[in-house]
Amino acid sequence: MSGTTHADPMKTKTGKTRLGPLSLKQLYDLLKSTSKAKEKGKIQTRIREMEKRGHKLPQETVAETATETV
Repeated sequence: MSGTTHADPMKTKTGKTRLGPLSLKQLYDLLKSTSKAKEKGKIQTRIREMEKRGHKLPQETVAETATETV
């Protein structure tokens, strides 16, 4: 079955990024690179949900995030 194309599992059929499979680090990076308010809200909501469930950023990422926001 070579030659067949498959949909990208990280995108919806309209081309929007799926937030579910992304890690917290990836979500924070996406949040920094996004300029649309609606997308930022969705990303922030997903980050809050993950943090509520107990997911945490690695320590080196926390340090990077803290220095970039200051």
